[in-house]
Parts: sequence; C-alpha cells; structure tokens
Amino acid sequence: MPQMSKVELYAAIRRDHRAGMKMRELERKCNVSWRTVKKAVDSVWPEPRKKLPPRPTALDPYKPVIDEMLRTDLDAPRKQRHTITRIFHRLIEEHGADVSYQMVRRYVSDRKPEILAASGKAPVEAFVPQTHLPGHEAEVDFGDVTVRLAGELVTCYLFSLRLSYSGKAVHRVFASCGQEAFFEGHVHALRTLGGVPRSKIRYDNLKSAVAQVLGLNRARVETDRWIAFRSHFNIESFYCRPGIEGAHEKGGVEGMIGYFRRNHFTPAC
Repeated sequence: MPQMSKVELYAAIRRDHRAGMKMRELERKCNVSWRTVKKAVDSVWPEPRKKLPPRPTALDPYKPVIDEMLRTDLDAPRKQRHTITRIFHRLIEEHGADVSYQMVRRYVSDRKPEILAASGKAPVEAFVPQTHLPGHEAEVDFGDVTVRLAGELVTCYLFSLRLSYSGKAVHRVFASCGQEAFFEGHVHALRTLGGVPRSKIRYDNLKSAVAQVLGLNRARVETDRWIAFRSHFNIESFYCRPGIEGAHEKGGVEGMIGYFRRNHFTPAC
C-alpha cells in the first residue's frame, strides 16, 4: 500500500473525530502532534507544501531489464518464473548492478501487478450475488446523452447517483463530465436524498476521483480535491475493477442511466 498522503491523513482524522474520538486519542492513533489534529478538524485541505522531484536511485537504469523479465514470465511455465531473488541475482551477475535486494523487492512488488494487468492475463474471477441494506450503499456514474440546444444536437453528460437498496436515483445533466460537474452532481443528489449513504458509494476509475490505479487490487491514488470533498461530506469511496471486469460491480446505475436515457431523452429533443 502507498504511504498515506496528508490529504488522506486529514480525511482519516476527520472521520474518527466525527465518530467521537478525542483529540489526544487522535494524536496517539495517527502519531501526529495536536497542531496537526486541530488543523485537520478545522479544514479538509492541508497547507500546501513544496513538492520535490523524485530522487534518482541506483535501480533506475535496470528497471527496463526487470520489466522485460516480468513480461517474459507471462508466457513461461508457472514453475519456471522469476522470483525476486532470481531477478536480484541476474541483475548482479549479468549486468553488474550495484543495488540492494530490498530495492529490487519494492520495485517488483509494485511493477508486477501493473504488467499483469496491462497484459490482460488477470486471474479468472467468480461472482457472488450482491445484497444491500437500506441507506447503506449507492452507485455513481456518468452517461452521455444527446440534446438539442439552439437548434443543434449536442452531446451532454448525465450524472446519476442510485441507491443500491431502493433503486431510487437522482440525475442531473451537465455540459461536461469534469471534476466540477462530478462535485456539483454529488451536492445536488445528496441534498435531494437528504443524506449520505452510511457505508460506501461505488465508482469506476474516473479521472475526477482517481489519479492512479495501483495494480490489480482495490488500492487507488485519489486526487487531492476529491479526498477533501468526500471528507467534507463523509463519503466512503469504493472503486470497481477497471474495464469490463468491473462492469458488474455497479450495474445498477449503468442500467438506470440507460433506462433514463430511453424514457426521457428519446427522441433527442
């Protein structure tokens, strides 16, 4: 898992504070000073700090070599694929690399799932029917719709938030599906519904929320503005698997968008 960013730290402190945890308990749990706890409780947005460029490492020249070994493993017999130890030894013996085992291990652990995902050879999954509790979960998505503006057909974007248990949904049309529309759609939907789902809201990996997908698991690097926004509204995010593999995980809102488009935007008007 990547190290928690300061925005994520603030969001965690605010969540625990809402749950009734006291300031000193938050200091001990998060291993931060009382000043940091107070700043997090007072604001979702930390003070900006200067970002330094990543420092070069001794492993950098050999990363393409490691990537090639991992790609070769995709078609190799299962029992004859590279271990981290074997990669480490090959770098030293064949390339004269002066690197540590820990450095190689960290890189391979991060890079191997990415190469597997890019190859399309992810493991086969089984599916289990979903059950939902009232008011606990929701799904969010955008869908394109064609409308007539000033006599011309224009593509717009339908924001939809659907409650998983009742199927009740709130929709709003925007000129774009950018972050501003994403945030405004949430505000409109939550005000209309009168609250926030108690458990989680399901999303795909749209750029308004996700800066980077990390391998094949559920870990995501979220955008700072989205972390601050959902912390303010106490939204718990859940991200579906990328591509067609994750389509079933929020099929309710995707079906709702199609229903709404067919029944309210047909014919295009």
